Amino acid sequence: MDHAIQLRTAAPGDLDWIHELRHRVYAEELGQHQAHPSGRLSDGLDGDNVYLVAARGDTRIGFVSLTPPWVGRYSLDKYLTREELPVLSEESPFEIRVLTVEERWRSTAAAPLLMYAALRWVAARGGRRVVAMGRTELLDMYLAAGLRPVGRTVRSGAVSFEVLTGDVAELTRTVRDRHGRTLDRLREGLDWRLDADFAPRADGCEHGGAFFSAIGTDFRTLSRRHQVVAADVLDAWFPPSPEVRAALTEDPGWTARTSPPTGAEGLLAEIAGARGLPVESLAVGAGSSDLIFRAFGRWLTPESRVLLLDPTYGEYAHVTERVIGCRVDRLRLRREDGWVLDPARLASATEDGRYDLVVVVNPNNPTGRHAPADALRAVIEASPARTRWWIDEAYLGYVDPAESLAGFASVDPRVVVCTSLSKMYALSGMRAAYLVADPDTAGELRRWTPPWPVSLPAQLAAVTALRDPAYYAERWARTGELRRELAAALAELDGFASVDEGLANFLTVTLPPDGPSAARLVRECRRHDVYLRDLSPMSPAFEGRTFRVAVRDTAENARVVAACRSGLDALRAGASAAVPAPGRVAAGAAGGGVAR
Repeated sequence: MDHAIQLRTAAPGDLDWIHELRHRVYAEELGQHQAHPSGRLSDGLDGDNVYLVAARGDTRIGFVSLTPPWVGRYSLDKYLTREELPVLSEESPFEIRVLTVEERWRSTAAAPLLMYAALRWVAARGGRRVVAMGRTELLDMYLAAGLRPVGRTVRSGAVSFEVLTGDVAELTRTVRDRHGRTLDRLREGLDWRLDADFAPRADGCEHGGAFFSAIGTDFRTLSRRHQVVAADVLDAWFPPSPEVRAALTEDPGWTARTSPPTGAEGLLAEIAGARGLPVESLAVGAGSSDLIFRAFGRWLTPESRVLLLDPTYGEYAHVTERVIGCRVDRLRLRREDGWVLDPARLASATEDGRYDLVVVVNPNNPTGRHAPADALRAVIEASPARTRWWIDEAYLGYVDPAESLAGFASVDPRVVVCTSLSKMYALSGMRAAYLVADPDTAGELRRWTPPWPVSLPAQLAAVTALRDPAYYAERWARTGELRRELAAALAELDGFASVDEGLANFLTVTLPPDGPSAARLVRECRRHDVYLRDLSPMSPAFEGRTFRVAVRDTAENARVVAACRSGLDALRAGASAAVPAPGRVAAGAAGGGVAR
């Protein structure tokens, strides 16, 4: 790999070369800045920028500069106010700057490779939009790459620039379409040292569940399940109730070969009785994702406008933005507010009726915060009649089932409550869920539900679980105890900025700004067969340094703590020295930049 093209985050030793190359190109060649006697050109954002470097052996080829939104300022702020360029405030973009390649490498794939690396780094931090300054005379090149002008031109020295913006997913596809063969060819020998996957998932959605790759998705090595800690998904740490296990093992051959009730009639009746709901207000599915895809596919079109919380469960952004193509806005939850949803902000955002659908996950995943039912109901009641509300209560049992809005949903045509039976009842492998809506809405969805939507084992397990509330209430209470114990043990480790519990069966852990990224620690923990969830791709709000941990039993929680301790020690000891973590570099003096 000595002479393979290497992509890495810049180390302090790269900065002199970056400043020297910047001077040669932007001062001497383009005249954007005045020449400096030192032959170097630094940048006022050097202390906050992230630089990605391409190199072959000891030869540096080029670099690209990135300014994340959490820095709080952009190079564009020197030229335009936020009122003149609202995209900087409204969409929390990442700024891609000064993509610069040594002259002898400009006819190679170095520039597309650096742009692709920048987009993958941004996506790995939850970035959805980028901004850039492109030289006006090269506008056609930027348009071909998928960037679009925002209608603002700025001048820096002898150079004029167009302000450009683009969607990260669309830009990534464009780079892949135009340079896919080259990227695939380079990938074979590429020394990819970034803490972002080289390629996005085929379905474009970031899920948990990487633990199963360690067990074996071909199911030939299931014994590995005893060695792997699956804390990157929110499956229950406890087994289903003894009655459920007995029902599934009484005659497994019959259960496996027999068709279930066509419309899950028994399951619907059991849910109605257990929850005190009219059966005509219910629809069931093979997990909440089944219901999300089915319902949203019926209700929404590319012309629909949707409001999501940010951060929240990523399936909603995937379905609305990537699958259906809706216009999606986000109500940003803030770390400084403890990630709590402010009902007044939600009411203000929805009062004008611009949204066809508002999605609220309550308690929210991955923050674990819960909005009181009375406050949320008041916001919904005051909202316009045209706005539909989807309330996801998958983890409500860990808070208080009495906080459910299901009864409200059964009589108000604007409201739908979705509830998974998978997580709360230890049935994730079975896939069972239901939604509650007014009878007309629920009836429409039942008409668009294929026969046998839930398997016989899943129906049998779910019905039996609902008949054993005492067992599950005790397990939910014990989950809270385990969560608190795990949080306390993680908080004692040296290397975390915060450990936040929330109210559900998981907690979040944040690394300090000058520490390793969440992706690197998660990767280190996998060396110990402990799988955690890097939250960075979900939202820029996590700044690339927060991960989620599902609550497991006492023994597995201890393994999580031990793996985190070992991972932190390894990263501190320099195990990642060849892959420097994104971090701070010495501050410079001058600013400006182009994509070249």
